Amino acid sequence: MAREIISTDKAPQAIGTYSQAVKVGKTVYMSGQIPLVPETMTMVEGDMEANIRRVFDNLAAVAEAAGGSLQDVAKLNIFLIDLGHFALVNQVMADYFQQPYPARAAIGVASLPKGAQVEMDAVLELA
Repeated sequence: MAREIISTDKAPQAIGTYSQAVKVGKTVYMSGQIPLVPETMTMVEGDMEANIRRVFDNLAAVAEAAGGSLQDVAKLNIFLIDLGHFALVNQVMADYFQQPYPARAAIGVASLPKGAQVEMDAVLELA
């Protein structure tokens, strides 16, 4: 089956040897997004909520470029430097997703690229 590389300037450009997303059939594998502002490739300014929202906005832009939306997310992985932000992620996530919610993992990690406090990746299943 052919792979289609998904790319958009509405999300941060890849900063390594990877693609923003890869579509195989109706499945889209989205690379991890950190709270980078696409236009400047710098970390978003603001509190943890602003960081979480920037990550969701970046994921949404890649999902749109793939022909879908966050509502097509089947699996979401969340990586946090501080699991104390778990409740805040849930609160913000409710602004971006409707039931039925995707499957999800929230994992505490020691560090993330560029000193980010949060990173997320996702798998979409398009209709």
